[in-house]
Amino acid sequence: MLSHHLKGALTDLRDLIKITESDMEDIRIAKHDPQFERLSLKEEKIKAFESKKAMIDHSISSLMSENPNKDLTALLNEAQHKQLEELKLELLNLREINKKYAKLVLAVSSLYNTFLERIVPTEMQGYNKVASKKSSILEVRV
Repeated sequence: MLSHHLKGALTDLRDLIKITESDMEDIRIAKHDPQFERLSLKEEKIKAFESKKAMIDHSISSLMSENPNKDLTALLNEAQHKQLEELKLELLNLREINKKYAKLVLAVSSLYNTFLERIVPTEMQGYNKVASKKSSILEVRV
């Protein structure tokens, strides 16, 4: 059962990596709608991974409880050790890809905020930003 959960978790992680890479490519070519369309799929994959990880934790915990005198390395077979190592590597890979994705999102957000600030200048009134009365580009007449 542990091997089954490990295999499923690896599949979910690899799918998350592919989705994030697609998101990064879409950001680079300014196609934002596909990212929003993939958001629910990404959330499902995250929940599925978390569920499988909980099952992995439970399976390993059960093995350790049933065999308190044995080390974990002795309880798992070679394939399970390999899958755990792959899981670790894929998690590190996802972490690095998410860092790159976050940098792209931050850059795009900063760009849009800069544009908005130039179109509708704002001032701070206490802790709130409000539109400045000195708006030179945008003029609203009633």
